[in-house]
Amino acid sequence: MTTEQNDKDRLTNGQGATPFTQTFFHGTKADLNVGDLIEAGYNSNYGLQKNAKYIFLTATLDAAIWGAELALGDGRERIYLVEPTGEIEDDPDLTDKKFPGNPTKSYRSTRPFRVVGEVTIWHGHPAEQVKAMKEHLDELKAQGVNSLND
Repeated sequence: MTTEQNDKDRLTNGQGATPFTQTFFHGTKADLNVGDLIEAGYNSNYGLQKNAKYIFLTATLDAAIWGAELALGDGRERIYLVEPTGEIEDDPDLTDKKFPGNPTKSYRSTRPFRVVGEVTIWHGHPAEQVKAMKEHLDELKAQGVNSLND
């Protein structure tokens, strides 16, 4: 069989190159199942903690770990693999002049995310680092510095 024939066969039998899709994560304390939708409208974990206009996802596991660690509530920290069902955009809280280029690959949307899996093995940040981040967020709140997502 010629190289041309091999290439043609590979393209017609579905064995050719396929694009990879971006993996996104969502850190939370909510107990969800595969197929569930994560939707806007629930109390936010940040800022004024009012009904959130947006929901958030990230392409980095580290940012998702922070999301789980900083989430409000008493539930177990969880990280879900999610797929957006609509448009996503950069999270403006993490893409201002301090963080040009969105290094955390953090995004927001008004459209739901579908849970497609859960990351069950991951390591959180050291307790003192989480405590310092929570204190910093409390200081910002006390100073009236609110999220751009409120």
